[in-house]
Amino acid sequence: MRLLLLRHAKSAWDLPGAADFDRPLAPRGRRAATMIGEHLAAHRLLPDRILCSSARRTRETLIGLLPVIATDLEIRITRDLYEVPAAAYIDCIAALGGSARTLLVIGHNPSVQECALELIGNGNPAVRDDIGEKFPTAGLAVIDFEHHKWSEMRPRTGRVVAFFRPRELEIVGSEPPTDDE
Repeated sequence: MRLLLLRHAKSAWDLPGAADFDRPLAPRGRRAATMIGEHLAAHRLLPDRILCSSARRTRETLIGLLPVIATDLEIRITRDLYEVPAAAYIDCIAALGGSARTLLVIGHNPSVQECALELIGNGNPAVRDDIGEKFPTAGLAVIDFEHHKWSEMRPRTGRVVAFFRPRELEIVGSEPPTDDE
């Protein structure tokens, strides 16, 4: 089984009076969401199921991914991934992962980062260190498990496979990055 842990893309902070839950993506975030979606498709990291926080910025990140995901999949939008600790992410994955072979979870920091670090038991130590150092917006951790059911997943049983940052994908992409902050 493969777990894709994605932190939502860059959100806008310039909306006076907007509640945290209602913050939209910034233009840079919309571009990053599309770029991550293209990366998922190009590297055959397409999920069978998606669990997404119900906050606006995570749902907008999901919208940015969907045009390049040409497979059938199940999507579950849940408040269980908003303002909760990493342990709640692990519980949510175990309870809602279903029969997905590849599960994408779109959530928030610090929970996404802490969840990844809690689940990683082996793999490239440098990649684990990168995740521990900083998990940027639109960062994506790829963790594999030998289990056959998400309900069997336990801390430190995953093998970290990769960690992607939008900044690195911009360098590889054909257009130069722009910063609208």
